[in-house]
Amino acid sequence: MEIYISNTSGVPIYAQITEQIRAKILSGELKEGEMLPSIRLLAKELRISVITTKRAYEDLEQAGFLYTLPGKGSFVAAQNPEIHREEALRQVEQHLQDAIDAARRGGIEPEEVRETLNVLLEGE
Repeated sequence: MEIYISNTSGVPIYAQITEQIRAKILSGELKEGEMLPSIRLLAKELRISVITTKRAYEDLEQAGFLYTLPGKGSFVAAQNPEIHREEALRQVEQHLQDAIDAARRGGIEPEEVRETLNVLLEGE
């Protein structure tokens, strides 16, 4: 499993790991029941602390993306379609907020933003 860590991004390493594994699960790259690398192995491969990797796995487990079987490892959990929808909605909201912020900085009126969104939604 390829995970890329940036020491200059300002995002904590555990959050980078969490987001990349979550994205792989949501995209279908990691399938239900698939075993993930052990916490120790992933920490070794990424040259990071075991504690950091453990936190990422715990966060993913709390969010319903993984389950752990003691002595066996961590596995991709069955995905609830509602989780996928909520994740997609969260991403859309973030992108729209970024667009609104850019519009405000550029002096673009709210009605122009609405009109642009409507045009994009209609596929024109």
